[in-house]
Amino acid sequence: ENVMSFTGKESSPVTPLKKRRASWSELWLNHHNHHSLDFSSKLQPLTPPIPKSKTLFLPDLTLLLPDLTLLSIITKVPSPHRKTLSLVCKRWLRLHGGLVRFLKVSDWEFLASGRLVWRFPNLDSVDLVSACFVSPGVLVRGSYQSLSFFEESLLSVETVDEGLRTLASACSNLRRLAVANSSELGLLSVAEACCTLQELELHKCSDTVLLGVGAFENLQILRLVVGDVDGLMLVSDIGLMILAQGCKRLVRLELVGCGGGFNGVKEIGECCQMLEELTVCDHKMEPGWLAGIGYCENLKTLRLVSCKKIDLGLGLGEGLSRSCPALERLHLEKCQLRDKDTVKALFKVCEAAREIVFKDCWGLDNDVFSLAMAFGRVKLLYVEGCSLLTTSGLESVILQWHELEHLKVVSCKNVKDSEISPLMSALFSDLVELQWRPDTRSHLFSSLAGAGIGGKGAKFFKKT
Repeated sequence: ENVMSFTGKESSPVTPLKKRRASWSELWLNHHNHHSLDFSSKLQPLTPPIPKSKTLFLPDLTLLLPDLTLLSIITKVPSPHRKTLSLVCKRWLRLHGGLVRFLKVSDWEFLASGRLVWRFPNLDSVDLVSACFVSPGVLVRGSYQSLSFFEESLLSVETVDEGLRTLASACSNLRRLAVANSSELGLLSVAEACCTLQELELHKCSDTVLLGVGAFENLQILRLVVGDVDGLMLVSDIGLMILAQGCKRLVRLELVGCGGGFNGVKEIGECCQMLEELTVCDHKMEPGWLAGIGYCENLKTLRLVSCKKIDLGLGLGEGLSRSCPALERLHLEKCQLRDKDTVKALFKVCEAAREIVFKDCWGLDNDVFSLAMAFGRVKLLYVEGCSLLTTSGLESVILQWHELEHLKVVSCKNVKDSEISPLMSALFSDLVELQWRPDTRSHLFSSLAGAGIGGKGAKFFKKT
């Protein structure tokens, strides 16, 4: 009985006060197990389960499309996103490569190995200048900048010529090429294979190399960045004459760091009858070269950039009597204009110009600027960064230009608003375009007025 009673006592329900509480982990497990069981009981499989050992492969439906159809689809994709399409498969890689027309190469091995011409068979514009330098940090390239070349920083002439032959043999439709340190033989191989080449940029050239440049009969745009090697001038009058005799269809010519003189420039003017734009940057020209520009009868734009001295001497009076009858624009940037005789001769040669630009020129004071009255039919004047020019000096000239329509004066600190005369104010009202910001500092302060930026600097920047 004691046993029976003990068993019955244990089997009887216990009171709520003595029942053990469930832990938080047990409650969480019971709750989730309950819901998962309920959910799985209601869910019925729609399809039989796929064994893990089997994998489904969907067919590539683009294989049914011909190359021309797929190409037309790829061309609809914006250019920045086309490169990712080449990662799809080898076929898409090949089709994408056929669409690329311009390429800037930085690794010469990519060209020498033949991968470039295989990957991009339809190139018409190739820039090899960066790849011609062994050390990438050696090259500092700008819009108008000559270079000092060091032989150890450049690929050998033989290596560059071999790469040019590889490129020319595969890209016969090449229209633009930029290269450094090639010889006339390498350029001749390009001229023979790529008869449609129209634009050439050549770094580190010499009179001998220009023999190869003269073989491009259809060349229209030429940029020669000569630089110097051990202080030696590499292009002289002989090279300019060779260039003039060969490239008679030139429309635009840019000479950076070139030598030469009156005879070479005159030859270019007489032989290149289609020349419309001439840029001379940081030149090493002989005295009297400026007179040769008068023989460029169809020249429309003359641009002089970074010329420390425009001309050292003007002994050839024959050329000074000639001016460019078709000239429309004279652009002077970062040039020394302290020699009044030289500036007077330049303005005489360019007296037909309708657009005059002075940008960051040194020595352009009131006396030098007064020589600009030689221009009788100016429609546009742009003056920037010329601190010696004053309001009265500007006014004395532009009031004589009765056809002036566009005036831009920027960053000329001695041109003051308070000194503008009534006549000049009347001229401003008749202009088609006026950009008047002679004092950029006052313009900045006026734009910051009320912003609280101007008075706070005193506590941080104190005079000592």
